[in-house]
Amino acid sequence: MSLREQLDKNQVWLYAIVLPAAAGTGLLWPDASANLDRMISLVLAILMYGMFAQIPFFRLRESLTKRKFIYALLIMNYIAIPIIVWGLTRFLPADPALLLGVFLVLLTPCIDYVIVFTHLGRGDEKLILLSTPLLFVTQMLLLPLYLWIFMGKQAAEIVSVEPFLRSFLELIVIPLLLALGTQLWAKRQAVGIRFLDATSWLPVPFMALTLFIVVASQISRLHTSFEIISHVIPIYVAYMIIVPIVARIVSRIFRLELGAGRALIFSAGTRNSLAVLPFALALPEPLNGVVAAVIVTQTIVELIGELFYIRLVPKVLLKGTDSI
Repeated sequence: MSLREQLDKNQVWLYAIVLPAAAGTGLLWPDASANLDRMISLVLAILMYGMFAQIPFFRLRESLTKRKFIYALLIMNYIAIPIIVWGLTRFLPADPALLLGVFLVLLTPCIDYVIVFTHLGRGDEKLILLSTPLLFVTQMLLLPLYLWIFMGKQAAEIVSVEPFLRSFLELIVIPLLLALGTQLWAKRQAVGIRFLDATSWLPVPFMALTLFIVVASQISRLHTSFEIISHVIPIYVAYMIIVPIVARIVSRIFRLELGAGRALIFSAGTRNSLAVLPFALALPEPLNGVVAAVIVTQTIVELIGELFYIRLVPKVLLKGTDSI
């Protein structure tokens, strides 16, 4: 096994080490750590480029041939999960900033490290990999619609279009175009293939660096916003308990094979926190601090929950070696 493969395989444990180290740094040196937030956009842009470069955008047609899984994936992520999220948020205070943070993070399926979690949980990670272009496009299109449905005028009053568009352009569109250009280059020239292969080293270290910078720079906000955070932690925990059960039912309805069923569970349970964080940081003060704290809290809860998922999904929720 190559060094990069070992890094990919053990990235979950790397993140588990980085999180407490970042929290300790942010709490022990709050003034110095607060300055790290200036680096978030740059590091996120590099991370997003590295992740997008690994997404097989030019194999989108191939992913659409896996129709049963795609139907189950879309129904789970864009019908079942919004209903679950709407129900869970009924237990939250009617605070627009808090609700916006929860909706941003829980309504967007993960497109990066979910592949690793699926592999560790003995699911079909190739299905997830092939589905990432579809998940990316659909969540970018549907997120504004769901925010309008769930929050209406409140979302419009909080969200300023210009900073959101700038953040979307700098951290999503430009890295995406560069990644597509890299993939096209790799199709035409051998040096492009080598360069694309080199980009595969970017996601794990930059994910760890991003987590460190985000948590270290935002932990003081988590600390000062603990009253707000205390409301969302039970919601995030409940989400991670309820969603795998619903995904299991959906996989049964569609008669998915064992690996595909497990992949569906991991896709449903893993959210795209780092991709929506720039939108939170683009909000005006002091809303950006609250929304960012709500999103970062979900990341921490999720990574802990995934450690349970990779054991419970193959051993309890979807046992066996044959089809469901």
